[in-house]
Amino acid sequence: MLLKPLEVRNGVSPSRVYLPEGTYSTVLDFLELRFSRGTRLGWEKRMLQGRVFDQRGIPIAPDSPYTPRCLIFYYRELQEESLIPFMEKVIYEDERIVVADKPHFLPVTPIGPYIQETLLVRLRNRLGHEHLSAVHRLDLETAGLVLFTKQVGLRNTYAALFREQLVKKIYQAIAPYRPSLSLPITRSSRIERADRFMQMQEVLGQANAHTLIRILDQHEDLARYQLEPRTGKKHQLRLHMSALGVPIFNDQIYPVLQEYIEPNLRTYNHPLQLLAQELHFTDPITSQRQFFQSSYTLDFPVTR
Repeated sequence: MLLKPLEVRNGVSPSRVYLPEGTYSTVLDFLELRFSRGTRLGWEKRMLQGRVFDQRGIPIAPDSPYTPRCLIFYYRELQEESLIPFMEKVIYEDERIVVADKPHFLPVTPIGPYIQETLLVRLRNRLGHEHLSAVHRLDLETAGLVLFTKQVGLRNTYAALFREQLVKKIYQAIAPYRPSLSLPITRSSRIERADRFMQMQEVLGQANAHTLIRILDQHEDLARYQLEPRTGKKHQLRLHMSALGVPIFNDQIYPVLQEYIEPNLRTYNHPLQLLAQELHFTDPITSQRQFFQSSYTLDFPVTR
């Protein structure tokens, strides 16, 4: 337990690492082996600059002894981070929540090569709310609405709405038009992690993912679909559409996983045609019915 809360720095909260049982002499020895992408000199520099802390909030020195079954805290940093050339929009804010419109390609929270170029960190810095916290997630490739809480302790209250399926979520997607596909249809299946990195898969067993799919309109060999997920499994909409033979246009993961492109080499010309368009829920604090709609649209023709 962190006895002395650490500050948010440049919109970034400290990360934490558990120290398991081991024969390491120092915390530095452990970190060198635990994080293969880092270097011993890099961690030593952080420690000398006072950027690694124990669970009391006290800076850890390079020669600090290793103490198992404890937590340590540090701030993630990147030597270089590619700028994402699209801006988020704030469409609603009150004393408790923020609803933001996320552009394609922008991660919601820090991950891998992204820290400052994430929706959460951008909004913390822009709005000045260091306790801002994402209530749910969207894939990096998906555009649309994301709900945040502003106060410590409120996140779980709003997250419970998603866990208990009390939030109506409406998405739009552009995908191939398949005349033989009878719509509307509810796709129900069991989704679990696949062996291949990044991918999920449908497997036999009791369904844990349900999506209502309707067609809205058609343009040549493409159609615009309305997707209403009743559950929130990772990649659920992308996998369900692919399983029906109509994979979402510009999907780099389904049905075939494409080669990863480093952020600094991306052209941003072919966004995934998936949009989190609407959120409907009853506010758990005020009991008021809330409805939010994205300002983004998916339009024909689609860049191929």
